[in-house]
Amino acid sequence: MGTFVGHIVPGLALTLLGLWHTINTIKAYFLKGPANFRIRLDSFEHATMFLHLVIFAGFTLSAELTHSLEILSGVVGILAATVFGQELFLLHFHSADHVGLEGHYHWLLQLIVFISFIVALAATCFPTSFPAALVLSISVVLQGCWFMIMGIMLWAPQFVPKGCVMVLTEASSDNMLGAVSCNSDEADMRAKALANLQFSWMLSGILIFTGCICLKLAGKCTLRGQSTEYEQLHSRGVDLPVLIDGFKQPHP
Repeated sequence: MGTFVGHIVPGLALTLLGLWHTINTIKAYFLKGPANFRIRLDSFEHATMFLHLVIFAGFTLSAELTHSLEILSGVVGILAATVFGQELFLLHFHSADHVGLEGHYHWLLQLIVFISFIVALAATCFPTSFPAALVLSISVVLQGCWFMIMGIMLWAPQFVPKGCVMVLTEASSDNMLGAVSCNSDEADMRAKALANLQFSWMLSGILIFTGCICLKLAGKCTLRGQSTEYEQLHSRGVDLPVLIDGFKQPHP
């Protein structure tokens, strides 16, 4: 995955997948309520980036076709966790030969995947936990966005940090593998600090977006609930005079 396209394409796919899950998780929680909310991990089958994700998708599809998804929800959750576990395993050894700025970007990516792995296990153990479902969706968005940032900052020469240069090596007739090399320790530290800021800004933007969705859907559900309660009280108020009139004694 040492190319510009190799980071942008899966990054965009993960971002869209994560956004879709984030919106649907928040929507399901506010529409169903805390008592009826339940995590559904089967929708991740649309991504086919890793081998374990394909295994997970095949098992989930089989369980859904045989109408046994509810019974096997625990197994589905475990398989979802192995997707991130396998991704973390591959990234760890894939990043073993990455040093400097490139290694720092890959280390931050491993941190995101590790969080996804832990939260996937938590969502499996606590299938009715809204925070676990929401953090899992956010972590997928975070993965996708970070993949794209890596592709831009490490494999697009015009975005390489100041004081660093992009070293290209030919991998095939169509692809070029890249690595960023900084001219001094000061430039290397400045580039890593920029990566940390990008990570923080990206996370802040995703959290702001998530918070806005929560506030919007919570407001709609609150107004809907108040409207229903008002209609119930109004109907009771209409029925009350009828009952009172029924108990009135006729005057002689």
